Amino acid sequence: MPDFSTLMLFSAAALVLTATPGPDMLLIASRSVSQGRSAGFLTYAGIAVGTYCHAHAAALGLSQLFLTVPVAYEIVRWAGCAYLLYLAYKTLRAKSSAFAPSAGLKKLSTKRIFTEGLATNLLNPKMALFVLALFPQFIDPNGSSLLVQMLLLASILNGIGFLVNGAVIILGTSIRNRLSAVSRFPKLPQYLLATVFTGLACRLALGSRN
Repeated sequence: MPDFSTLMLFSAAALVLTATPGPDMLLIASRSVSQGRSAGFLTYAGIAVGTYCHAHAAALGLSQLFLTVPVAYEIVRWAGCAYLLYLAYKTLRAKSSAFAPSAGLKKLSTKRIFTEGLATNLLNPKMALFVLALFPQFIDPNGSSLLVQMLLLASILNGIGFLVNGAVIILGTSIRNRLSAVSRFPKLPQYLLATVFTGLACRLALGSRN
């Protein structure tokens, strides 16, 4: 297993990475503002499970596929773009709801919110390459199972991510509550979330592998 100093170094790196605004944080924040605290935490739970899946795939060597077979990367990338645009479309098609604390949550099931967070993470090939590039630097080659070490690092990353994104969720919920009096723009939550999904799709489509 990695020693204590290695784990502390990884924790510091994980804190910097999770505290830097990115697609996951943006999605979590928009969910919290548009649909409330529970939706924010469910979205993060899906993303966290996705991180475990990427760590498991990296340990098994599956993520290496993106480096050796470029077409595999492109397939996953464009599938992710299509899925995000589909979510944007479904969001806009949903019935409008005001910023009332529970209104948005009645529109979507907890399973759907969790699944969308998970799928968004899994269909981001850059996340797979990120795990493949970062995690091996903190692995003890003479230690225990590679899979166990990868999942340990994923747990640390998710734990720190929970603290950072938890603060984002609480802030988003506070903003939501302050906007609860807004009633002239009942579809504003949908527009906000659809814009985030579309922006993430464009970022994935136009971004490079690096």
